[in-house]
Amino acid sequence: MSSRVRVVVAKPGLDGHDRGAKVVARALRDAGMEVIYTGLHQTPEQIVETAIQEDADAVGLSVLSGAHMTLFRRVVELLGERDARDIVVFGGGIIPEADIPELKRLGVAKVFTPGATTQSIVEWVRENVAQPVA
Repeated sequence: MSSRVRVVVAKPGLDGHDRGAKVVARALRDAGMEVIYTGLHQTPEQIVETAIQEDADAVGLSVLSGAHMTLFRRVVELLGERDARDIVVFGGGIIPEADIPELKRLGVAKVFTPGATTQSIVEWVRENVAQPVA
């Protein structure tokens, strides 16, 4: 059994721009984590199903479309409904600072805004996502 952190990186909704998600996925992989990238246009249901099937420790969501409040909320709700609240949800994209407190209240552990470095994301995941036991 692997002892590496497993992260699902997902692009929920209709947003078709995934360069940032791919850059983050690669940075996490290069830092020694197992990364499952779901691709574009995923529904919250698909993302949660993937996270559960892949036994993920975390889900990283990327939203540039402005639908972050709806999509992040739904992913967190579905994880709760599936008794998978132990999966850490974090995200990034074009997210107004004013929305971040509400996202945190909903259960999103961290929100990275434009300009966040891949190193800061890697360090945050290392510090805030529990290492599985081998």
